[in-house]
Amino acid sequence: MQPIEIDPELNRLAIAEAVQQHPEFAGQALNVIARPLLKGFAWQLEWKGAPPTGQLAWEFQNAAIRAYKRLAKIA
Repeated sequence: MQPIEIDPELNRLAIAEAVQQHPEFAGQALNVIARPLLKGFAWQLEWKGAPPTGQLAWEFQNAAIRAYKRLAKIA
């Protein structure tokens, strides 16, 4: 499976959108990434240092990924 090329500008916009909802994670996320699997991709965030834990971190990651997929028009 071919890797997905992450657009740097859409990445920045998606993380900024997620930070609006969860400002406590400002400056902690680096990139939205799509790791290829046998079928499809595993969408994740790359973090500066160790990733934060807890429900809010999970919601922040999901918000960033949803925003990126919407901005990039990925179903």
